[in-house]
Amino acid sequence: MTEKAQIGVTGLAVMGRNLARNFARHGHTVALHNRSYGRTKELVESYGHEGTFIPSESAEDFVASLERPRRVVIMVKAGKATDAVIDEFAPLLEEGDMLIDAGNAHFADTRRREAALKERGLHFVGTGVSGGEEGALHGPSIMPGGSKESYESLGPLLEDISAKVDGEPCCVHVGPDGAGHFVKMVHNGIEYADMQLIAEAYDLLRSVGGHSPAEIAEIFKGWNEGRLGSYLIEITAEVLKQTDAETGKPFIDIVVDQAEQKGTGRWTVQAALDLGVPVSGIAESVFARALSGDPKVRAAAAHLPGPTATAGAGGADLQADVEQALFASKIVAYAQGFQQIQAASAEYGWDIDPGQMAKIWRAGCIIRAKFLDFIKQAYDKSPDLPSLLVDEYFLDAVSGAQEAWRRVVATAAQQGIPAPGFASALAYYDGLRAKRLPAALIQGQRDFFGAHTYRRVDKDGAFHTMWGAERNEVSA
Repeated sequence: MTEKAQIGVTGLAVMGRNLARNFARHGHTVALHNRSYGRTKELVESYGHEGTFIPSESAEDFVASLERPRRVVIMVKAGKATDAVIDEFAPLLEEGDMLIDAGNAHFADTRRREAALKERGLHFVGTGVSGGEEGALHGPSIMPGGSKESYESLGPLLEDISAKVDGEPCCVHVGPDGAGHFVKMVHNGIEYADMQLIAEAYDLLRSVGGHSPAEIAEIFKGWNEGRLGSYLIEITAEVLKQTDAETGKPFIDIVVDQAEQKGTGRWTVQAALDLGVPVSGIAESVFARALSGDPKVRAAAAHLPGPTATAGAGGADLQADVEQALFASKIVAYAQGFQQIQAASAEYGWDIDPGQMAKIWRAGCIIRAKFLDFIKQAYDKSPDLPSLLVDEYFLDAVSGAQEAWRRVVATAAQQGIPAPGFASALAYYDGLRAKRLPAALIQGQRDFFGAHTYRRVDKDGAFHTMWGAERNEVSA
């Protein structure tokens, strides 16, 4: 009897290849397929010793090599390429089989595909995978959506290859249809914010603190031993201590200062706007990348007047102040991201457990950090927590950071150092704690020019003032 594969991977670029190898290393027989057979052949020749692979040249042979229910992992570029693969494989599959999109698809596309394939009796599982090529090989954080039925069959395999924390897999069924890809999108949005905040901390320590990149690397290395301990802080230290072999200069100084992006950060902000959720920290990080990547405008505006940063202007406590500001702002970014996940869960009926999301982000993924344990604990205590900022641990942390946080934002403004991440996080915090916001004036303006009405603090109902007449108030 011909051996059948438990799972198949089509699309064998770096991520697909490494996922296939990860499955094989865990004892699963893996079917392989790629548009060009050369890549399939190369994988088997180079890594065939790692496990059992069944290579196929055609889609038909690939599908035939899989046990029922068939599990087909799609690892191709998001968008039209994914639709093309679905169109190729769906007619070859039978009721109960599943297509697993493990790329960075937009959650709305995943919802569309899941609904269409459900009508054909097929399971479509939009699955977020975080950790890059190393994570894919050694254990990523995995965020599968789709039906509960599909997870019963697929889940054990994904849990097997995922990262582990104290033996617990960094993989859980997120929720139906597009839930997995939505959570992965927000994960990436938080990642954008985290990276921007770290970059601002570096800029302040260098421009105002007067530290060299190598010295800042040591500062970050120290921070990584404390509450800021995370993958991004760890690799920041590595990047900053790197010396360019060709010039002998710090590596950071030979890199063009234009940050690129692939779109998931923008998607996060766009989705937040649709949901009416303020993710200002994530938005500012996206806009900061956009500003950095526009050399024409930057060159034209280079003569704009402003202060020149003075080393030492931040005072002797700058390093400690920046650490406090970085931690507080990071908390805000995560709080905004989790609020967005909760809002989407309510909007789409996904029933996402935010504590489980914190749990599976503790290892394998790019935003893995020590304080995710505290996020999990916060949601375990209060599943309907309106904001992380009101949890006791995070409330104490942000309260303790306030004075330093404000000094850092003020110093950045006075010294002409752009710090939109720090500033927007603080503004968000102040907006939340304000007993009365100037939004009342905005409602008055809206009623004046558009008769949009307003509500009163002392009685129920909606009202409108007759601004163009005698300014008497009427019930709307």
